Amino acid sequence: MSLSQIVTQLASVAVPASTATGAPTRLNPVELFLQADIVVQAVMAGLILASIWVWAIIVSFSMKMGRLDRQNREFENRFWQADDVEPLVRTNEDLPSRRVAAAGIAEWQTSTRRGLRDKEGLRQRLASSMEAAVTSESDSIAEKLNFLATVGSVAPFVGLFGTVWGIMNSFFQIGAQSNTSLAVVAPGISEALFATAIGLFAAIPAVIAYNRFSHRVNAFETKLYRFSDRFHASLSRELETM
Repeated sequence: MSLSQIVTQLASVAVPASTATGAPTRLNPVELFLQADIVVQAVMAGLILASIWVWAIIVSFSMKMGRLDRQNREFENRFWQADDVEPLVRTNEDLPSRRVAAAGIAEWQTSTRRGLRDKEGLRQRLASSMEAAVTSESDSIAEKLNFLATVGSVAPFVGLFGTVWGIMNSFFQIGAQSNTSLAVVAPGISEALFATAIGLFAAIPAVIAYNRFSHRVNAFETKLYRFSDRFHASLSRELETM
């Protein structure tokens, strides 16, 4: 046997059977998507879009909360150091604390415009108006979190629907070809299970982000309530001198 023949035989032994037969040696997500049934493809595409939107919300909300925390803290520092807070409140700064303070000042001016008759009633109206402003600000901040909650709860079931449909299609292929070979069933099942994997890929970050951001919104709301209570106490002290 010549040297070239020995090298050829060794090479044929070294090549894995899957490569020699042209079968893939690892999972290819793109191929799984392209070879899937049209219904499963639609499920996968929807879940991929949902995942992209989830990550867009995560990035944008993180930046927004960081900016709001910093700007609100700076505004509150200027607010408590100012001798006259009305010029600060009249500005167009897009800040929750400014709007909460503006709600309190607006109620104060409305109630005292024609003379003060009921101090205790004014105190209650001031508290109610600022509490309503705090609730409105919190709801506005948390508005986008509803999408994260929806994706986190629905995406796994949407992926499961794609998986069930793909497995049904695989069994249909078994009946159509009268062949129970694993080679007939395995590709369809792999494509079907890939839909569930994408569903989990979209749901898991959404759930984690929703829980984390809900905590941040609650903490921010607590800060607004503290600011509201402190400003209410300040107005109440001024009310006692009238």
